Amino acid sequence: MGADDMTILFLLYVIAGYWSTGQTIYANKIIIHTFGELFWRRFLLGMFLGWLLIPIALLKSIFVK
Repeated sequence: MGADDMTILFLLYVIAGYWSTGQTIYANKIIIHTFGELFWRRFLLGMFLGWLLIPIALLKSIFVK
């Protein structure tokens, strides 16, 4: 695995973490933040908790309608 492969995997992890944060933590909530704050919160939570949130969001999207 080269550096290019690791970069692609990292980007996929960040995107999936950002998505999973919206599907789990921020699901069905009305959030009011200053400009850009919501993005950075979801981004950082997705990066640090992605290992936990990604499988939960995938299972939720499969089994919950």
